[in-house]
Amino acid sequence: MNTLDRFRHRFFMLLRRLPRGEPSRRSRFFARSGAVALLFGALVHGLVIGGHLDYDGSPWRKLPGKLASSLGFAADDIRITGLVHQEPETLLSAIGVQPGGSLVGFDASRARSLLENLDWVAAARVMRKYPNRLDIVVTERRPFAIWQRDGAHYVIDQTGTAMSTLDPRRLSSLLLITGEGAHRAVADLVSELDTVPKVKARVTAAARVGQRRWTLYMDNGVTVALPEIDSAKALRTLADLDRSQGLLGKGIKSLDLRFPGELVVDLAEPVAPEKDIKNFKVSQKQ
Repeated sequence: MNTLDRFRHRFFMLLRRLPRGEPSRRSRFFARSGAVALLFGALVHGLVIGGHLDYDGSPWRKLPGKLASSLGFAADDIRITGLVHQEPETLLSAIGVQPGGSLVGFDASRARSLLENLDWVAAARVMRKYPNRLDIVVTERRPFAIWQRDGAHYVIDQTGTAMSTLDPRRLSSLLLITGEGAHRAVADLVSELDTVPKVKARVTAAARVGQRRWTLYMDNGVTVALPEIDSAKALRTLADLDRSQGLLGKGIKSLDLRFPGELVVDLAEPVAPEKDIKNFKVSQKQ
């Protein structure tokens, strides 16, 4: 018999001992017991909500969870779905819940708001199923590009929202972008690059220039200046020339597509062959 069962047994035994002919004593007993229980519950709730039992090293730290567990109100069944890049501990810490901890005073609506205020959460649902089950469903923001700004790197989603908890070094395959306003315009650029997949496969980085246009950096060091207007058409022209003439592989330094109907090519400087002939001797037998 556990502690809760023993308490119930003693409580009902005490009730049986009360004289049946004195309802006033029974009423007073129930009223006083109810008041004590209510006062005790309010006291525990206040201590838990105020964090007075949860400081590091506190001997009472696990008390709320134990009390809640004995009453059937502990977080004994937590089900989380939707996590991709984050850990369950990160999510639970954000809403102040620990496995096996107390759910006394837990507010599912407030927990949802706390989750949706995190920069890596796009949407969240929190459902409490009494007495001890929590169902949490989150939709993480999807890493889309890495934005370099003022020497720092940020993983951003398609809307340009930075996700501070993600390490850019672990997502180095994403497109690297730089320049003021690049995070807000990169979705349109990627959409245009999707129409020329062979060109897109060779783009390693892109710089936003004057918040108006892009310069692309290719995998062989070639830079491509796109126009401010109708950059999609310029990309199609580049793709056609590369397919028909292998333009991107012809030892060029840069391409300028900013002017309609014109293509300005900057050739790479030729590398002169070595001409060290100091020790070179020619002998001829006659």
